[in-house]
Amino acid sequence: MNDRLEQQLRDAAGTVDAPAFDATAFAARAAKEGLADVAYTTFASPVGELLLAITPRGLVRIAYADREPAERVLEKMSARISPRVLEAPGRLDEVRRQLDAYFAGRLHEFDLPLDWTLVGAFGRRVLGRTARIPYGRVATYGEVARDIGSPRAARAAGNALGGNPIPIVVPCHRVVRGTGALGGYGGGPERKEQLLTLEGGLLG
Repeated sequence: MNDRLEQQLRDAAGTVDAPAFDATAFAARAAKEGLADVAYTTFASPVGELLLAITPRGLVRIAYADREPAERVLEKMSARISPRVLEAPGRLDEVRRQLDAYFAGRLHEFDLPLDWTLVGAFGRRVLGRTARIPYGRVATYGEVARDIGSPRAARAAGNALGGNPIPIVVPCHRVVRGTGALGGYGGGPERKEQLLTLEGGLLG
């Protein structure tokens, strides 16, 4: 949380600077009083550290920490969603619980509300179709484009998938090339292969 936002939240919550300032209690109070529009935390996963962010509408961002610095992710959310961005791990408990179950092989379908604020109209169609690809299965870029009514837009669909702000939960890793090759992935091809291997979805 940046210093300016922290001071704004302190003022709004009626807090004062003190050596014994309890950041955790402050975050909880700020979240409870609706002073944060975006809550975030980090999550150590088998595919690396993830930054998770949620709004009152739902999960809005999952970012691979080694692919995009947290500061830049937070700045973008501040600019596009709201400057009231607060580290509040408790708000993400259910997201972390489901991610834990997924990586342990116990969860095959996420049940989380999603906030599509960071996605344009075409991307929303592409990712909405992608979200319906079952665990352990794959679809091709061409199939996704055809299914949204744009059969000639396979390349554009690929670009939309590359900009997916909610990977893993919206499983863009399940979209591969028509040749069976993995294709690109925002988290890198190694992670795409790792996720598909976890799900048993690699083509033979």
